[in-house]
Amino acid sequence: MRGTEFLPVSREEMHDRDWYYYDFLVVTADAYIDHPSFGSTLIARLLEAEGYRVAVLAQPDWHDCTAFARMGKPRYGVFIGGGNLDSMVAHYTVAKRRREKDLYSPGGKMGLRPDRPTIVYANRAREAFGSGTAIIIGGLEASLRRFAHYDYWDDKVRRPILYDAPADLLVYGMGETATKEIARRLSKKVPVGDITDVRGTAFIAQDAAKCIYRPVISPSYEEVREDKRIYARATKLQYDENDPIRGRGVVQPCEGRFLVVNPPQRPLPREELDRLYDLPFTREVHPMYTEPVPAIEEVRFSIAHNRGCFGGCNFCALTFHQGRMVTSRSIESVLREAEILTKDPQFKGYIHDVGGPTANFRHASCPGQKKHGCCKNRSCLAPQPCRNLDADESEYTELLQRLRKLPGIKKVFVRSGIRYDYMLQDKNQDFFRELVAHHISGQLKVAPEHCVSSVLDYMGKPHFDVFEKFWHKYQKLNEADHKQQYLVPYLMSSHPGCTLADSVRLAEFLHRTGHQPEQVQDFYPTPGTLSTCMYYTGIDPRDMTEVYVARSPHEKALQRALLQWGRKDLRPLVIEALEKAERTDLIGYEDRCLIRPQKGEKYFGKKAEEPGKRRPEGKDRPRRPERPESAPGWRRREDTPGQKGKMSQRKKEAFAKRRRGK
Repeated sequence: MRGTEFLPVSREEMHDRDWYYYDFLVVTADAYIDHPSFGSTLIARLLEAEGYRVAVLAQPDWHDCTAFARMGKPRYGVFIGGGNLDSMVAHYTVAKRRREKDLYSPGGKMGLRPDRPTIVYANRAREAFGSGTAIIIGGLEASLRRFAHYDYWDDKVRRPILYDAPADLLVYGMGETATKEIARRLSKKVPVGDITDVRGTAFIAQDAAKCIYRPVISPSYEEVREDKRIYARATKLQYDENDPIRGRGVVQPCEGRFLVVNPPQRPLPREELDRLYDLPFTREVHPMYTEPVPAIEEVRFSIAHNRGCFGGCNFCALTFHQGRMVTSRSIESVLREAEILTKDPQFKGYIHDVGGPTANFRHASCPGQKKHGCCKNRSCLAPQPCRNLDADESEYTELLQRLRKLPGIKKVFVRSGIRYDYMLQDKNQDFFRELVAHHISGQLKVAPEHCVSSVLDYMGKPHFDVFEKFWHKYQKLNEADHKQQYLVPYLMSSHPGCTLADSVRLAEFLHRTGHQPEQVQDFYPTPGTLSTCMYYTGIDPRDMTEVYVARSPHEKALQRALLQWGRKDLRPLVIEALEKAERTDLIGYEDRCLIRPQKGEKYFGKKAEEPGKRRPEGKDRPRRPERPESAPGWRRREDTPGQKGKMSQRKKEAFAKRRRGK
C-alpha cells in the first residue's frame, strides 16, 4: 500500500507526530527519496516496520557536526549509507574529471555531498553524539571497501574503511537481516561492542580470536600495500569466501589490530523480500526540496523483481555486494506494486522496466547452489555454461504476461541487463519470442563488451560466437514479427588484457557490420572487483599470471578512438593507434579500411599514386567504395529517426549559393 507520510527529517516533523525522542537516525548521501530502489530508504522503512521511531538525515552539511545533532540524540544508534551510487563514480569520470551533475541531488547540483561520504559522515556523527552512541555504516560504498583496497582516485592502497570511518560495525551486502538483528540487540541494551557474531558484518578487534566463524587469515594491510602479488592473492581469498553457504570469516591484520569480516548473510527468502517491498513507501521525493531530483525519473515507473547475479562479470562490483545467489519477489508482489503505479496521476500506462541486476534471472543457477553455495573457481556462464545450469525463464515470462493484462497498463518494457547467453540456454524459447514481440521499445541494449576471446576471458564474459548466435536469432524473430528493432551493444575499451591490436580487431568487426557506437565506456577500476585487481597489479588473481594493462590516459584514448573511428575529432588518434598497432593497411580506399587518407597524409591502403600524377577524370575516375551495408538489427547513427536523408538549413543555404555561382 502506498504511504502517505514521509519519515521525519526535522524536529518539527517529529513534534507533528508527538515524538519527543527517536530510536534510530538514518543518514544518507542521497537526497531523500522514499522509494524502494534506494537502499537507505529500505533500511529506514524496515526499522519503522519493526516498531522503532526512525528519523532521516539526507545530505547533511558535513563541514561541522551541527546538522547531525539538530534532531537530538537517537536512543539506540545511527545507520550511515554512502548512497545508491559510489560517491567517487558519481563525482568523477574515468578520466578523473569532475562531473557536472549529481543525479542523486536536488537540481542535479554538485557539491551537496562530500567525496567518500561514509567516512565523512561517520566522523561528524561521532563528534555529534560521542562514544556512547552506536554508529553502523553500510551500503555499496562500505561493502566494496571493507577490506584494504586499491583506490583508483588516490592511486594507492587504502586501509579498510572502518579504520577511517569511526564506526562500531560495518554491514555489507544486502543488509536487512543484519540490520534487524543489530537493532533488536541495541534496543535490549546490548553494548554495540558485544555484537560481534552477526553474519554480514565487520568490526575491528584487538584479537583475531574475536572471529567465531572458522576464520581464515588474509594478508595484512601492510603486506598488500607493499607487494602486488600478495595483493592479488588477498583479493582472490576475499572473493572466494564471499559466499553465504561455504564462506568463512576473514581476518585481516592492520596497524596492530584486526579487521574481522564475518561470513555473508543468506539472501532474503521470497516471503521476506515480498514483505519488504510491501512497506508503505510514498514513492516520491520529499517535499522539502524546491528542485526535482533527477534520480527518481529512472525508477519512478520501474519495478525491481530480483537481487543477486551469477553472471560473474569480473569488472562488476555486484558480486562483492549483492552476491552470486539470486532471489526474487513473487509474481503477486510485483503485481501489487504495478497496481500502485497505475494509480499515480503521472502514470501514462508504461512500465519502463521490470528488472534488477540481471532482468531474466529469477532463481539460483542450479539446485546444488542452495545446499553447497556457489562453486569456487568456476563461473556459471563463462566461457561456457555449466552443465548443471538451470536455465528456465518460464516464471519471468509469466510475470511479464500477467503485468501486460493489468488494467491501465499499455506496455511493459525490459530495459535492464539481459543475459543473452542464459536466454540461449533456455530450451523453451518463449521468453525470447515474448521479449521481441512485446517488451522492447525499438531497441534492446545488450553487453557483449568485446569480440576478442582473450579479452572476454579476462572480463569473465562468454565468447563472441555466443553473441553472434543471439544476434542472428534476434534478427529472425524480428523478421517473423515484421518488426524493425535494433540491438545497441555496450562495448568496453581498455579492460585489463586488452591491447591496441585487440581494439583494432573490434573496430574491424564494427566497421564490417556497419556499426559505429556513439558511446564507449572505458574500464572504470572500482573497489571490490577482480578486474580492478588486474588493473592495479597487472596480475590475474585467478591464476596469478601476468596481464597487460593500458594505464596511461593516452593509450586509453587511443583504444577508445579506434571504436569511434568515424569521428573527425578523433582522426589523429585513430591514425596514431593504427600506426602503433602496425595496421596502417586500414588507412585507404578499400572496403575494409577504417578511414580514408586526406591531402598530405601518407597513403597506406593500396599502392599510392606516383607524385604529380593526376587522377583520371569523368567515367574513368575510380569510384569511392560505398560504406558497408548495416547489418540488420544494428543501430547506426544514420538510423536515428528524423535524421535520415535530411539536410541541415546551413547546408541547404550553402548548396543554393553554389548553384547560383556565388
